[in-house]
Amino acid sequence: MAYPASYRYTREHEWISVEGNIGTVGITDYAQNSLGDIVYVDMPKVGDSVSANVTFGSVESVKAVSDLYSPVSGTVTAANEVLKTEPDKINSAPHETWIIKVELSDASEVNSLLDTAAYEAFISEETGS
Repeated sequence: MAYPASYRYTREHEWISVEGNIGTVGITDYAQNSLGDIVYVDMPKVGDSVSANVTFGSVESVKAVSDLYSPVSGTVTAANEVLKTEPDKINSAPHETWIIKVELSDASEVNSLLDTAAYEAFISEETGS
């Protein structure tokens, strides 16, 4: 699966798409593929604060529970309520299915994230392929 060129990525396999001062956050195809069938998503509530590189929730699959790390700092403006009843949407459309939206407190944090080419290189190093 191609990784969207307009997104930025973390080494923990989250993606963020930024429009204005709002960042939309999800997990990558690589992450959902590694996890397997996702059965539950734990996410913060609207109004909660998140910090860059700090856990904001978790994704539970049939294989394991994996922490979610925020790529940026800010305030949660939306949580994808659909995932409460249909967490498997992440498996079928990982780059379209967002988990939270965040009002950025420091837009420059996005600049420290991986672009598509760097993320794909990182995955290759991690998998040895």
